[in-house]
Amino acid sequence: MSADSTAVVAPAGPDTSGAGSPSAGRHLGLALVVIAAAQLMVVLDATITNIALPAIQTDLGVSDANLAWIVNSYALAFGGLLLLGGKAGDLFGRRKMFQVGIAVFTLASLLGGLAPNEGLLIAARILQGVGAALAAPSALALITTTFPVGKPRNTAMGVYAAMGGVGATVGLLLGGTLTDVLDWRWVFFVNIPIGLAVLAGTRTLVEAERHPGRLDVPGAIAGTGGLIALVHGITRGGEHGWTGGLTLASFAAAAVLLAAFLWLQARTAHPMMPLRLFKNRSRSGSYATMLFIGAGMFATFYFLTLYAQLILGYSPVRTGFAFLPFSFGMAAAAGVSSKLVARFAPRVIAGPGLLVAAVGMFWFATLEPDSSYAGHLMPAMFVTALGLGMSFVPMTLGAVSGVSHEDTGVASALLNTAQQIGGALGLAVLSTVSTSAADDKLPEAAGALYRGLAAKDSALVAEAGDALTHGYTMAFAAAAGMFLAGLAVTALAVNAGKQRHVEGAAPVHMG
Repeated sequence: MSADSTAVVAPAGPDTSGAGSPSAGRHLGLALVVIAAAQLMVVLDATITNIALPAIQTDLGVSDANLAWIVNSYALAFGGLLLLGGKAGDLFGRRKMFQVGIAVFTLASLLGGLAPNEGLLIAARILQGVGAALAAPSALALITTTFPVGKPRNTAMGVYAAMGGVGATVGLLLGGTLTDVLDWRWVFFVNIPIGLAVLAGTRTLVEAERHPGRLDVPGAIAGTGGLIALVHGITRGGEHGWTGGLTLASFAAAAVLLAAFLWLQARTAHPMMPLRLFKNRSRSGSYATMLFIGAGMFATFYFLTLYAQLILGYSPVRTGFAFLPFSFGMAAAAGVSSKLVARFAPRVIAGPGLLVAAVGMFWFATLEPDSSYAGHLMPAMFVTALGLGMSFVPMTLGAVSGVSHEDTGVASALLNTAQQIGGALGLAVLSTVSTSAADDKLPEAAGALYRGLAAKDSALVAEAGDALTHGYTMAFAAAAGMFLAGLAVTALAVNAGKQRHVEGAAPVHMG
């Protein structure tokens, strides 16, 4: 799942005159509902689709390799264009970009719900990511310009942060309910009334100050295109072999585009990703660690969803509720770590957290087709969540430690970008590992499972379930390795000291 938000440093908003009047209070209340609804919609969309994956796969006949693209296409577009979306808000106005982003997101949700095949569904998911990348960076800035300093703004900031925390849980429960009661298409259709209501309410928001500069469109195209080519190469290599012409062409295109991206960032006057931010070893280490965290966390939700529904036979609603310990564990650990960061350096908190998360993933790697929820799934889920929750806040602090004020926003946004991109790359690698391991035991294991269920062939169902479970456990073991790699980077590179407050740092959301 994703952590779908960004952080920006916005100019201080005007102290709205008459803020204490009933009409001003109603105006601010509506503005808060608008921003909260938009933030919730963007955050939950990464998780709401996860629960519907088995239903989508059955209905549209999606292959195992392409199933990951339904998650990854959103993450790549969102993560790849997040910084460009923030810059667009600076140049053209936060409210205007917020409106454009929500409109694009809503239209893409309609197209996703109507998609007759996997290709158009993936295209709609990319468009959703574009809309989210335009809307999300502006939400925080619009809070500072719309709400007067003091209690109104503090309340708004608290609600904004809470939406990131509850978004993943709401997405899981809502996705399960809609898929069970109605149809998987409603996980997309549900965004349409919310998006239209948010658009209608944007007139209550106060426009932020604009800043000079220009968009780094060539950088955005090169960077995002390179990442898509890389993920495509990994996915295709696992499915058709690593020496195939298209696989090698994808890797070559990725190398050329990503090299061009770095070249452009070093030479353009207004880079999308200022390379000066990476000169600090601790900050670079924080970004690298978040890349590994994202890689392991996306995979956790993806493979557990498939395991719960395909192997254990859970309904979508039951699957959504089964994930609640994960949300509770992460929220509890994040709350504790936010207090500990004032007393300890970030790596002292994040390092043990990543070790605990790796233990949880190794626990998942021991799953069997008949493992119990209370004795195996739930405790492993809670342990993993505790570890990850301990890691988020310290990594945010490490990323913005020692950054000049004008770079605080982009430094914090880069952390969210790293999590999204890490998630997409990690899921591409781990879904390849999982599919290869499963198919080694039984060729086309997922297809065999569906054939067995349709024919009521219990022997084939059992054989396919065993093969798929083997694939999932191999992916969990590899995800544990990613958390341990993040631990190594944290121990070696993240040397920021303890900090009591970081100006402009928004929370990294746990989706």
